[in-house]
Amino acid sequence: MLKKMLKKLILLTVVAIIALSFAGCGKKADKLVVGTSADYPPYEFHMMDGGKDNIVGFDIDIAAEIAKDMGKELEIKDMDFAALLGALEAGKIDMVLAGMTPDDEKRKNADFSEIYYKAEQGVVIRAEDKDKYKTAEDFKDVKVTVQQGTSQEKIASTQLAGCQLKTLKKVGDLVLDLKSKKCDAIIVELPVAKAYVKENPELIISEVQVQDEVGGAAAAVAKGNTKLLEQVDKTLKRLADEGKIDEYVTKAIKLSSEAAE
Repeated sequence: MLKKMLKKLILLTVVAIIALSFAGCGKKADKLVVGTSADYPPYEFHMMDGGKDNIVGFDIDIAAEIAKDMGKELEIKDMDFAALLGALEAGKIDMVLAGMTPDDEKRKNADFSEIYYKAEQGVVIRAEDKDKYKTAEDFKDVKVTVQQGTSQEKIASTQLAGCQLKTLKKVGDLVLDLKSKKCDAIIVELPVAKAYVKENPELIISEVQVQDEVGGAAAAVAKGNTKLLEQVDKTLKRLADEGKIDEYVTKAIKLSSEAAE
């Protein structure tokens, strides 16, 4: 009799554990966890609203639409840009939306959506140096800082040949590096450059032009996650067809300008 009761108790305990496990999985399955690096206006950035710190930007609007189409709740995780693909591989996030350019190196660690936005690049310098840097050749032996893990690393090393390249984790740190004269130029995407120049009038966008040969931003998902990738591409196509992405970009640029005032 005692043995039967013990067996029954063990069975009930196992069933309870399994039930709790499924309940936990179900809660997680109801969320789409998106990793970003929220220092990159107008893609993603922090903005105070009613005393609350929110992450906004057109990548966040796009993420919200992807989650809505999937019938899931959106959760945003803010982290260093260079840590995003590692977090994706480790299963800590479901996808990356962070103005990420899908170059050959990144494709080794993730699968990418179609390009959803193409932006020009901007070389930002101090206003006092506007007559000093007018051609790419002027940056020989000059300190140029870019964000770690971005396409700007290759752009600086190949298109500003001979520059002294330096990398930092956050775009805000790049701006501080330039303002404190620890470097002489930074390279970021043009909408981002405009946002920071408006916020820092002692900086300007150089007339020197550089190009992103890969071209554009894409969403990243874990290798082999074709189901999620198909859904992301489906939502991105819908948003493009509806003109929503351009609408989101315009709204985000306006918001980032307001945040800088």
